[in-house]
Amino acid sequence: MDIETLDLPVDFFEEDGVIIPHCARLDVSSCGHDLQEARRNIREALTGFVEACERMGTLEEVLGSC
Repeated sequence: MDIETLDLPVDFFEEDGVIIPHCARLDVSSCGHDLQEARRNIREALTGFVEACERMGTLEEVLGSC
């Protein structure tokens, strides 16, 4: 599944000079030194999360609960 097809809002905030993106629906976060890096890193983190759920057979359950 491509995470681009999912409606997963991400909030961004700054802490100690680092940008923290957080997807509250899946409770996945990442970080970056700038907004571009933070966006790239959260996309990778969400992709990894979704792929892991697919491998475990829990993706439908996880997406259904969010």
